[in-house]
Amino acid sequence: MILGRLALAAAGAWAAYAWGAHLFTPGCIWRGPAARRLIALTFDDGPDAAWTERILDILAEKRVRASFFLVGERAARVPETVRRIAASGHEVASHGWSHRSLWLCAPRRTEDEIARAHQLIASLTGRAPRHFRPPWGMVNAAMFGALRRHHERCVFWSVQPEGLRSVPAAQQVRDVLRRAHPGAIVDLHDAEGTRGAPVRLVAALPPMIDGLREMGYGLVTVSELLDGGETNERPVSEADASAPGDPVGRVAATPTSGGAPGTARTRRPRRGGGGTARRPAPSP
Repeated sequence: MILGRLALAAAGAWAAYAWGAHLFTPGCIWRGPAARRLIALTFDDGPDAAWTERILDILAEKRVRASFFLVGERAARVPETVRRIAASGHEVASHGWSHRSLWLCAPRRTEDEIARAHQLIASLTGRAPRHFRPPWGMVNAAMFGALRRHHERCVFWSVQPEGLRSVPAAQQVRDVLRRAHPGAIVDLHDAEGTRGAPVRLVAALPPMIDGLREMGYGLVTVSELLDGGETNERPVSEADASAPGDPVGRVAATPTSGGAPGTARTRRPRRGGGGTARRPAPSP
């Protein structure tokens, strides 16, 4: 009986630590301001030496800036890809160190996941990440304190065309165009989480970008979306991204309204729903 009570208490403590933490996720970023027709494309699970490079080629051809939520241990294996992301004018954000679900991380492991990725990204790009997306969309109670210590904000998404189940490229394009809205944050995957996800994304991304532009949307980074800054969508080239004393280039160094180039002002984003906590569909 004593063991049963202990097990029940442990289960209750874990539920409060993991499931209960989702009660606080309405305070996270789910979308940007709806005042302008801007959308942020975001990419999870990379960098991948092959697929992320192909995504970068497409974004350069289409003259689009985006935000990449990188897994730290994967970034450590391909630092040149991380530097290319930054030098091309994209935002480099954190997806944790190992892509381990925070539901399975105690407080110390949670701090380590966030801190190691933060430090590596800062060392490779010359700029500390401002945003963090929890792997699988799962949070725990320790995450919020760790993010405050590292000056990062938790970012989810308002449109996700593919999660754990594979979705054909054409269907992804239709879903994004149908669900697009001012301030949307679109969650895409440039590395293997769901099997074959990068292959489908490479096929879906060009018509997705073209369709959003035909609908009158500008495509920006998450930081630009939240800042509400002007953008002409011209990516900073690798040749002109580097400034003296900044060997790896500037991340999203576009003038923002009311601020210096590349700076950001804190603005509380609008949230969907009525303040009711929600747990997102798992994102690889």
